[in-house]
Amino acid sequence: MKAESVAFAVAGMCFGIILGWVLATQDAARPDRNTPAQAPAAAPAAAGQRPPAALDETRVKALQAAIQQDPQNAGNHAQLGNTYFDAEQWTNAIDAYERSLQLNPNDVDVSTDLGVSYFYANRPDDALAQFEHSLKIDPRHTKTLLNKGIVLAFGKENLAAAAEEWKKVVEIAPDSPEGQRARSALEGVAAAHANQGTTNQ
Repeated sequence: MKAESVAFAVAGMCFGIILGWVLATQDAARPDRNTPAQAPAAAPAAAGQRPPAALDETRVKALQAAIQQDPQNAGNHAQLGNTYFDAEQWTNAIDAYERSLQLNPNDVDVSTDLGVSYFYANRPDDALAQFEHSLKIDPRHTKTLLNKGIVLAFGKENLAAAAEEWKKVVEIAPDSPEGQRARSALEGVAAAHANQGTTNQ
């Protein structure tokens, strides 16, 4: 096994919980989200982690009706995407987020949610491209940088590039939840390399 593969495997064990939090947690301040989303099942499971939310069919129908009445309302499309996201229906979430961004291409939160959905739909390259779009809107958007690092680590197995993104988060907002998770991820990378060095001796 290549040295980088060893480091990646160890790092995966070190911050599986972080992956679940980072990729699933969206902006709790949005009007349609009162609590953080639960971590999707595709993420390494944390002890005691609850299953994803069931699809809220009533909410979906209400949002679809609102969209039919006002198809140019980007917010309704975004909320529909959030509802599908929470239920891990990635294809539907992607469709709704893409429609929202067609109407409001500078919504950095929706753009990042779309990138996360791409990752869970096994489209890491599309995820990274979408994160780049987010960062053009706001180069200091910590959730984007944090998620970009996770996709680089787990989607592309590039720990070095992932660490660079997490360092940016720590520099921008060291005391924020994102900064704390980024610091933990960096500690996981350091532990992986330390373990790798011990293994190679």
